[in-house]
Amino acid sequence: MNSYDLTGKTAVVTGGAQGIGLAVVARLKASGAKVAVWDMQMGDAGDFNAACDIADTASVRAALDGTRTALGPVDILVNSAGIAGPNMPIPDYPDDDWTRIVEVNLTGTFNTNKAVIPGMRERNYGRILNIASIAGKEGNPNACAYSASKAGVIGFTKSAGKENADKNIAINCVTPAAARTPIFDQMSEEHIGYMLSKIPRERFLEVEEAANMIAWIVSAENSFTTGAVFDLSGGRATY
Repeated sequence: MNSYDLTGKTAVVTGGAQGIGLAVVARLKASGAKVAVWDMQMGDAGDFNAACDIADTASVRAALDGTRTALGPVDILVNSAGIAGPNMPIPDYPDDDWTRIVEVNLTGTFNTNKAVIPGMRERNYGRILNIASIAGKEGNPNACAYSASKAGVIGFTKSAGKENADKNIAINCVTPAAARTPIFDQMSEEHIGYMLSKIPRERFLEVEEAANMIAWIVSAENSFTTGAVFDLSGGRATY
């Protein structure tokens, strides 16, 4: 395993208490970064851990203040927090679930990026990686809110990358196929089977595979690419 040198860098990983986020925390720490975990679930994976609802701006500000005090200015953000919601057709989809999924997945991305970008611009350095989904490209049936919110993350990332390209800041996203993480608990077995059937590699993504790609994207070596969408779909993506 190559270890990109992140010594002296402070990283924030939202949703870092489990799943892909937890694997990213381990990978960044192995590369020398100090890592703050912002998550609704208080774990102990990070060098600093903050209970944070990324859909709530006050919660994000408090987590950022705590991180700065404990670890210093934020150089890296990996926005991994997200929820899937129920699987059902649009006419049956609950309004409250739609609202909450968009708030967490899309507005939460806006909130976290907005919080760290000013400091990155001041210091002329930053790396942001927003985790979208292959569903944001292709749209999964019976997952309208999740698909729409992740498509929004892709569009937001492209906009943010262009806005900050005048600085040494790279803002990109990845579009993973499904990985067997606790988010599966929110999905029906039928939907899980549907997702697997669409992956040419005929298996789910391993969280360590996601973390390995993300570690390079948020390293200093990724000094040119910004506003990009990196494929993590096992061959599913058609563009």
